[in-house]
Amino acid sequence: MKNTIFKTELPKSDVFLLIFLLIVLAFHYLGVFPFLFDSALLAFFASIATLPVMLSAYRALKNKKITVDLLASLALVVSMLNQYWASAVFINLMLTSARIFDSYVQTRGRNAIKSLLKLRPEKVKIKIGKKIIEKTPSEINIGDLVVVELGDRIPVDGIVTSGQAQIDQSSLTGESLPVEKGIGDKVLSSTLNMSGSLVIRAEKIGQDTTFEKIIKLVEESQRGKIAIETVIDKFTTWYIAATFGITLLVYAISGDLSLVLSILLVTCADDIAIAVPMAFSAGIASAAKRGIIIKGGAFLEGLTNAKTVIVDKTGTLTKMRLKIKKVIPFGNKKENEIISLAASADFFSGHPIAKTIIEYAEKKKIRFIKSSKFKEFPGKGSQAFMKNKTVTCGKLDFLKEKKVKIGKEEKLIIEKSTKNFHGSVLHLAVGRELVGLIFLEDEIRPEAKETVERLKKLGVKEIVMLTGDNEKVAKRVSQEVGITSFHANLFPQEKVKYTRKYINKRSKVVMVGDGVNDAAALAISDIGIAMGAAGADTAVEASDIALMKNDFSKVAEAFELGKKVNRIARQDFWIWGIVNSAGLFLVFSKIIGPEGAALFNFVTDFLPLFNSIRMFNYRPSKNR
Repeated sequence: MKNTIFKTELPKSDVFLLIFLLIVLAFHYLGVFPFLFDSALLAFFASIATLPVMLSAYRALKNKKITVDLLASLALVVSMLNQYWASAVFINLMLTSARIFDSYVQTRGRNAIKSLLKLRPEKVKIKIGKKIIEKTPSEINIGDLVVVELGDRIPVDGIVTSGQAQIDQSSLTGESLPVEKGIGDKVLSSTLNMSGSLVIRAEKIGQDTTFEKIIKLVEESQRGKIAIETVIDKFTTWYIAATFGITLLVYAISGDLSLVLSILLVTCADDIAIAVPMAFSAGIASAAKRGIIIKGGAFLEGLTNAKTVIVDKTGTLTKMRLKIKKVIPFGNKKENEIISLAASADFFSGHPIAKTIIEYAEKKKIRFIKSSKFKEFPGKGSQAFMKNKTVTCGKLDFLKEKKVKIGKEEKLIIEKSTKNFHGSVLHLAVGRELVGLIFLEDEIRPEAKETVERLKKLGVKEIVMLTGDNEKVAKRVSQEVGITSFHANLFPQEKVKYTRKYINKRSKVVMVGDGVNDAAALAISDIGIAMGAAGADTAVEASDIALMKNDFSKVAEAFELGKKVNRIARQDFWIWGIVNSAGLFLVFSKIIGPEGAALFNFVTDFLPLFNSIRMFNYRPSKNR
């Protein structure tokens, strides 16, 4: 992948232009040159500096968009037509400075995650039989056994097949402490082996790895291809229309072109047009450093107006790693046979239950077949076809739908064993015969309850839990985390239905999920938040905000960040309003004319810009 966005530095043309404009103004006020030559010098550089402003305004109008460059262009043209050369140079000085500031913020935002590009290993070790061969990362294939020794970066997403090590995942998830990884554990690309050695079976390589997925998300956030209209877009349209109207009225009453020009120079909103997007850019950069990838500033703005949060249960409120509590075989089957059949049927499934069973089988060294003839029924179960037999696993209703026979004895066992069980039960059949049950239980995330309380304090009025699990499980989890509203036994299409039900025009609806079953609901919600880069690709791609760490508290952190950015943006408007009011007072009091207005604009325009840059130093109130 070409990551050209990270090569962007401060625009040299603007830097040189800024220097020349400062020199020309210095010569002007020091009286270095005769009047005619001084005027010619000011006129020349004013004209040169005006061209990019007018070009920007033209491009925006061509795309049917009104920007402050249009207002600035008018002020510059009027200044030059009336030979207020110093005024034109001053306003161009501010516009050029604003462009440089904007480039600086964009570059600094990219630099916040630029270090990721250095995490790609140049060489990797592949185990073939008893030999270890060195290759380049591009030569790795899915299924290869990758050897990662002390100090090596992991080049793939995969499963540990042997060894044990402490892995530093801070570059992706923001975790400060290394994580212990052993046989059956999932590891992520670009993370660092701090101790021991591992052999990893490659599951995702190249562009499909977590690392490359993050780079893609960052590119999207930097390009900002967002459909939601931001506050600055709304402001620009009415402000320019109002300014044009007022200046025309002032000219009609007074006939004083100098006064009109002074008004335009004071009120030219170039500072606010840069400062507000700058705050959002800085917010996105701060979020990226904490493992929160936001695809555009508009989603930060949207979080402020979010009153409803819909959360999936499994992997979001509860830990993704389920535990097998017990296995009940029927007939002459053994426990290991039930696990083997389930792992064979679910090998190609991305569901958390399937992953748990496969990892359990690998840890216990239970052999199973990787069936390539596999069909998944989201929210219900799956089927695999192997050795002239069909293996069906999933919910009891799904097995009944597939004409699996449930005898009286099996019914009694199912009723008795599930009566007081608050986890998930996987029913397994071979052909039309029920052969066993697998009981799985997940733990509630320790941060879930506290995060729910934080979200309520941050202004969220309603938190709703959606789950495909049964009513008993849903009730237990919702009560423990402090959620009063939930819907259980849902298929993916029903999650979409409930999400649509909550969407309204008054406020934004946020959906938080992590699995393939959540992708559709994430896509239709106003703001979709995907938990964990190690989750399903479809969920991350469908989301607007991706949390690199499976930590529910990051949701509250994103809300807090959104509120902070919007608070900074509001402060920018207040600063701009107060300063403009003071400038207009000076203009109407005849204390300053066009040249003084331009100087006033130049000096005060930096105030909201400096205010926005504070977002780079943002620290959450509670950093986990």
